[in-house]
Amino acid sequence: MISTSKGMVSPKMATKRVAASMAKRKKSERNFQLLGRGAIAVALAFLVVLFSSIFSKGLPGFFQYYVEIEVDIDREKLDPTGIFSQQSLYDGDARGVIRSALYAAVGAEGRSNKRAAGKLISPGAEQRLRKMVYNDPSLMDTTQTLRFAMDDDVDSFLRGFINRETPEKDRRINDRMVEYIDRLQADGKIVYAFSDYLIFGSASRNPEMAGIYGAFIGSILTLSVCLVLAFPIGVATAIYLEEIAPKNRITEIVEININNLAAVPSVVFGILGLAVFIGIFGMPRSIPLIGGVVLALMTLPTIIISSRAAIRAVPPSVREAALGVGASQIQTIFHHVIPLAMPGMLTGTIIGMAQALGETAPLLMIGMVAFIVDVPGSVTDPGTVLPVQIFMWADFAERMFVQKTSAAIIVLLAFLITMNAAAIVVRKKLERRW
Repeated sequence: MISTSKGMVSPKMATKRVAASMAKRKKSERNFQLLGRGAIAVALAFLVVLFSSIFSKGLPGFFQYYVEIEVDIDREKLDPTGIFSQQSLYDGDARGVIRSALYAAVGAEGRSNKRAAGKLISPGAEQRLRKMVYNDPSLMDTTQTLRFAMDDDVDSFLRGFINRETPEKDRRINDRMVEYIDRLQADGKIVYAFSDYLIFGSASRNPEMAGIYGAFIGSILTLSVCLVLAFPIGVATAIYLEEIAPKNRITEIVEININNLAAVPSVVFGILGLAVFIGIFGMPRSIPLIGGVVLALMTLPTIIISSRAAIRAVPPSVREAALGVGASQIQTIFHHVIPLAMPGMLTGTIIGMAQALGETAPLLMIGMVAFIVDVPGSVTDPGTVLPVQIFMWADFAERMFVQKTSAAIIVLLAFLITMNAAAIVVRKKLERRW
């Protein structure tokens, strides 16, 4: 007989009870595994739906419709003063040169027909022609087949978003424009190609000319300021709190506040930057320097917490061995502890930078939502960042901005995935196992 909590039972009965208990436990484990796999499957399904939606809308945003026409680059019209400078080219009649070529391509005659033909092409065509001629003066007095972006309404029509069967008064392009589009298509002069405006263009009210280059450079400058400030301060704070600071009530309060700051909504840091840097110190809005400082304040708690965890993961035997052979506390920290903890520190920093890259709210608060056409050349030049650019485009009504917004999201996701992958690679390359 075997004694149990319920009295004496036979070995055979005890074996049956153990087997039943084991079967119940294995069933519970199987159910738990099934629930876990189901949760992962649901999460992956939502992720697939999300990425499918983004890519289905975003991939067409990397392409747009262009028209190829033969342009007679007349020196007298483009550079009437003969000085050949950016200002003289700007004073020239680049629009007239392009439209003359366009009228010839569609056979437009008469004022109303020419007005309809002129609406087919983007206003940025003349800017492109001036830049092309300025970079290559040998194009003067020659005839070249040039490619210009089509107007966003024409682009939407060619993509099928505007139905030609819709009554003329209810669509944004008239019948004469439709006739000219058909003629250009029949002649093979309309091409669907990679959008160089998206990658190399800056902010613009015309969707066919809008691009992310200015916002991308602004993001790089802002993150650079953030990294320069947040990494050394965060690592130094973590080293002091973990290795040097005495364990008393003051350090406990500091640690609690750091942990609390990690959970503060990002918009609060934006309000802080608006009140302190702009309100008190009077610094200009919408510059990468202020954006980087605000993001550094937001990222500091993450870097401090991850760096402290990395330092704490270093075995105590490393410190004891260093101290045992006569190393000072500072030598132990900088020669032994920090090199071993650096992979975790770098991983936390990169993840913090990736989080900062995707933030919009704090940058909106400090005015980086401004419409900035020029590409920032330094941290003190006005600029914007990719998340804010996406936010602005999403608010525009033109159909083409929907596609460009999704395309910019793809670029931002690629940037974020690259940074997170870099964090994994850095950790794998530098980490040591004990």
